[in-house]
Amino acid sequence: MASSISTAAKASAAFAHKKEFGEDAKVWDREKVVIIPDHYIFTSDERANRNVDILRDFCVEQNIKYFYDIKDLSNFKANPDYKGVCHIALAQEGHCRPGEVLLGTDSHTCNAGAFGQFATGIGNTDAGFVLGTGKALLKVPPTIRFVLDGEMPPYLLAKDLILQIIGEISVSGATYKSMEFVGSTVESLTMEERMTLCNMVIEAGGKNGVVPADETTFKYLEGKTSVDYEPVYSDAQARFFSDYRFDVSKLEPVVAKQENAKMSRSTRVYIGSCTGGKTEDFLAAAKVFLASGKKVKVPTFLVPATQKVWMDVYSLPVPGSGGKTCSQIFEEAGCDTPASPSCGACLGGPRDTYARMNEPLVCVSTTNRNFPGRMGHKEGQIYLASPYTAAASALTGYVTDPRDFLL
Repeated sequence: MASSISTAAKASAAFAHKKEFGEDAKVWDREKVVIIPDHYIFTSDERANRNVDILRDFCVEQNIKYFYDIKDLSNFKANPDYKGVCHIALAQEGHCRPGEVLLGTDSHTCNAGAFGQFATGIGNTDAGFVLGTGKALLKVPPTIRFVLDGEMPPYLLAKDLILQIIGEISVSGATYKSMEFVGSTVESLTMEERMTLCNMVIEAGGKNGVVPADETTFKYLEGKTSVDYEPVYSDAQARFFSDYRFDVSKLEPVVAKQENAKMSRSTRVYIGSCTGGKTEDFLAAAKVFLASGKKVKVPTFLVPATQKVWMDVYSLPVPGSGGKTCSQIFEEAGCDTPASPSCGACLGGPRDTYARMNEPLVCVSTTNRNFPGRMGHKEGQIYLASPYTAAASALTGYVTDPRDFLL
């Protein structure tokens, strides 16, 4: 079992560990604890900065092997150890492995279920006990199986699939249940798209999401980890709480409207987060901008999830572009310059957080939650969408079907 801590914990897990086990107590295994600052990083807020300082002190004291520190907030590139959003960094750094258990102090820890492992978020007090003992009390959840078959249309992404699923079962339809994704469509998805599926199971109340490990998984892990792992699969005779089947070839792009949303006209677009800020998410957005050849009509903010994603945005050529990178296409389209990698405005944060909604604006976003106040202002409106739909909406200034540009 491994434990992951992000700054979302506000250093509370470290305090809980000391409170319950003593000031001089050591963590149960310094090589199985991963600590990644990612929330509230690029801000002048003293309390937010203090969280990182507390984590740093704890890691030095405990000799934590995997602490991805940041000290120079003026230039993230000056911090070689800093990664960015924990859920994507965990995958990129080889901390997600089939058959293992991953517990993290952030609800989107379920992202790692894409690797065929049990991954779920826990509270800070529970995390304190995990740090001290390497154990946690968990009930084995019943499993809902989602069978997705059919060829993926060129205008759909995994974000559309998970929004479709949540729309079908509701935001509480999988409460304390495991959501298992199988079928020919799932098998065809890349690891980053599988992460998107599993990342949002918590938005349906799910305890965890899981995609059975296969050759795609094993190939992704090559060169990322030297730790032996043993994949675990559902038994052939397994009984499921319920089954849902989808013919993906017949699905359409999906947008999740905020409950109090009153209009579909957008005043901004946000592409980023653990859900929608991966390399393939930016490549997808660039594809729409490239196909349109037009400039955006509303401010369009880009926040890569990690340092690696940021580098990919500036270096990887976009297919069919004649060698142009995402960053070049974004610049030509009039988007904002890609920001420092972090959780950014996905969860609001201090008022000086990049792209935070400090006014009652309307945002089409590739993030994962849209309750009032999530990205800042309590009267702000958030439409959750895929990178395709977000990019299309940036070009028109209102919620737009990406098929208008991709077909």
